[in-house]
Amino acid sequence: MTTARPFADLTVEKLTEDLRELGYIADRGLATSILISLKLGKPLLLEGEVGVGKTELAKTLAVMFQRELIRLQCYEGIDTNHALYEWDYARQMLHIRSLTSAELSNNADEQLFSPKFLLERPLLKAVRAGDTCVLLIDEVDRADDEFEAFLLELLSDFQVTIPEVGTIAAVSRPIVILTSNRTRELHDALKRRCLYTWIGFPDAEREIEIVRARVPGISERLATQVVGAVNQLRQMELEKVPGVAETIDWVESLEALGASDLNENSAADTLGAVIKDRDDLDYTMKNLNDIVPSS
Repeated sequence: MTTARPFADLTVEKLTEDLRELGYIADRGLATSILISLKLGKPLLLEGEVGVGKTELAKTLAVMFQRELIRLQCYEGIDTNHALYEWDYARQMLHIRSLTSAELSNNADEQLFSPKFLLERPLLKAVRAGDTCVLLIDEVDRADDEFEAFLLELLSDFQVTIPEVGTIAAVSRPIVILTSNRTRELHDALKRRCLYTWIGFPDAEREIEIVRARVPGISERLATQVVGAVNQLRQMELEKVPGVAETIDWVESLEALGASDLNENSAADTLGAVIKDRDDLDYTMKNLNDIVPSS
C-alpha cells in the first residue's frame, strides 16, 4: 500500500476555506479532525444528531478532491453479500450452458468463481479504487454487531478476503468516513481504528452562516428568523428534533413561496419542511406564537 502523503501541505485554515467555498461551514475542531484523518490515512468516525452534516461532509470531500463517492448505506441485517460482493449468477448460468461436458468436468468451479463473475458492492469497489475515491460508511450504528466486526479487517489493513478468489488488498487508501446517529453504542474495537469527532448542532451564528452559504441570495433577516425558530423547536420535547438540513429545507421552502419574512402564516404553510412527525406537527402548529419571532 502506498505511503504517499498527498495532503502534506494542507493546513487547517486552507481546508476550512476550501470547504467553505463548497458551502460546507466547518468549525476548527472538525476541520482539524478531517486534516489529521487525511494526513494519517485513518478513517474518521463522525457521530451526532440526524441532519447536522455528517453525510454531507463526505460528499463535499469527494467534490473537493475530485474523487468518486462510494456510499455504503448500513441497515439492520446488512451482510457481506450486500456490502462486499455477490456472484453474478445469471452470467454464471449462461456460462455453464455454453460449456461442453468435458469442460464441465474439468475445473468448472474454478471457471465459475473467477473474478470476471464477481459483482462489486461498495466495500470491494472502494478497496479496488483506493485513493481515487471517498468511502462513506453511512449510519454504521444501524448495522448489527456481526457486521461491525467484519469492518474491523477492512479498517485495519484495508483488505478483504473472498474465499474463492483470495485476499484483495488496496494499493492505496481511500478517504474513509463513517457516520453514526448513535442509535446504539459502537464497540471500542471499531472506534480504536478511527479518529473520532462529535458533530453537534451549530450555534446560531454559524448556522446562519451555513444557511447563507447553502442558499445564496437569501436575506440575512430571513436566515436569522428561521434559525431562531429552529432553535426554539430544538428546545421543545419533539419526537424528531430538526437538524441543519431541515433548517435549509425550511429556508428554501419559504423562498420557493416568495416569502420574505417568517411569520405565523408563512410558518404554517411551510412547517412540513422542518417538522417530519405527525404528532410534532400538530403540537408545533398549535404553538406557532412561541416559535415564530415577533415582528
